[in-house]
Amino acid sequence: MSRRKKELPLLEGVEITDVAAEGKALVRVDDLVVFVPFVVPGDVVDLQLTKKKHHYAEAKAVRIVRPSALRSVPFCPHFGVCGGCKWQCLPYAEQIKWKQRQVMDNLRRIAKVELPECQPIMGSKKTREYRNKLDFGCSNKQWLTEEQMKAGVPFEPGIGFHISGAFDKVLPIESCKLMDPLNDEIRNYIYRYAREKQLTFYDLRAQHGLLRGIVMRNSLSGEWMVVVQFGPKEPIPANREAIAEEVKHAHQFDDATAEQFLADLHAAFPQISSLMYVYNPKPNDTFGDLDVKTYFGPDHIFELMEGLCFKVGPKSFYQTNTEQAYELYKVAREFAGLTGKELVYDLYTGTGTIANFVAKQARQVIGIEYVPEAIEDAKVNSQINEINNTLFYAGDMKDILNRSFIEQHGRPDVIITDPPRAGMHQDVVDTILFASPDRIVYVSCNPATQARDLSLLDEQYRVVRIQPVDMFPHTQHVENVVLLERREV
Repeated sequence: MSRRKKELPLLEGVEITDVAAEGKALVRVDDLVVFVPFVVPGDVVDLQLTKKKHHYAEAKAVRIVRPSALRSVPFCPHFGVCGGCKWQCLPYAEQIKWKQRQVMDNLRRIAKVELPECQPIMGSKKTREYRNKLDFGCSNKQWLTEEQMKAGVPFEPGIGFHISGAFDKVLPIESCKLMDPLNDEIRNYIYRYAREKQLTFYDLRAQHGLLRGIVMRNSLSGEWMVVVQFGPKEPIPANREAIAEEVKHAHQFDDATAEQFLADLHAAFPQISSLMYVYNPKPNDTFGDLDVKTYFGPDHIFELMEGLCFKVGPKSFYQTNTEQAYELYKVAREFAGLTGKELVYDLYTGTGTIANFVAKQARQVIGIEYVPEAIEDAKVNSQINEINNTLFYAGDMKDILNRSFIEQHGRPDVIITDPPRAGMHQDVVDTILFASPDRIVYVSCNPATQARDLSLLDEQYRVVRIQPVDMFPHTQHVENVVLLERREV
């Protein structure tokens, strides 16, 4: 006989006191810290606990008794269900204030190193329609709220964002205010077309269905790229050999239907300069290892920055807030203190954006990146901008960047590193310490792992400048740039 789940209490008239991690707020009730999404400090709310441990709990606000003077009206119709922009209810000036505090809290608590005063955070000039890329999932079952479920709303197919804790459903998105409105027009057209033509939406449990995902990119050059991800008609046996064979031969791919769909999409939106597609029979949505085919136009678009032109392909990593990325890269270049004589290593270079951006102020820049396609784009970006002092290498950072690599290419005067959220591998940190550059410019999208790495570098390097940069308004995410200088022996 199973144990009956204990009913958790309702806390009435509680005042939210602070902002916490992951876009949540918090309140302390006796000795219990309660984390709550979609509320702001000063809100007086009734809270229903959803999870309780010894010293902390999670809750949802079931009623706002008295709204905070800080509370702003969310501009998105999906706010409160879609978890992408949890801070819409907080004015932007307050958002960036809390983000700066979040950066310094992480550096002090985790790094435990001597820190200079933090420079004021650089807020984003645009707080809406700032993104140049969005990814949408297609599912045969849309996400339904508790109210919709109680009202007996039937499950329908949907195109939108995946909901945390419900891998097999997506929240249908009618309007996303983070990208140019054309993204809404294209996505809603695809949904209406698919329903009218009775195209199958991907079944995330059974793993089959034609429409699987949509990636949209745009650029300051005015170009648009759309990549449509198609799935198989029938489930593929869950073993690597069967999947590899399916990728190779595409036995179950509905070519005729997909071809007609792409033709009609192209006719409806001539603004799409690059229309591409990929067949993906794998269990996951990633297509970095799959062949992306071009239906119309080139296999790339171009992004513009300070007189430079950057090629961006379907697999390229490029900062999603183009205009704010320019500000971020200017900070990195300033921190690097280049005079034209330096050898610079650009770690996790992506498509070589930072490498090419700083190349004119350096003697030579060497970029390293895991994704081979990105490195090919980086080389092209140097060519089209007539930059002749860059070298690029593809491979796992900890395998490429080693002592023999440094002995072959020379000790760098400056290292610029912009790792993924997980931060740098211990082997990479060890090699940086061996290389002993004069300056390290550490660009991070995760201040917590950045703080960990600063602690590892502290024996030989001191932090001399800190500059947070907000790339993602209305979310909890923040970029941070730190300048480290080698300690005198």
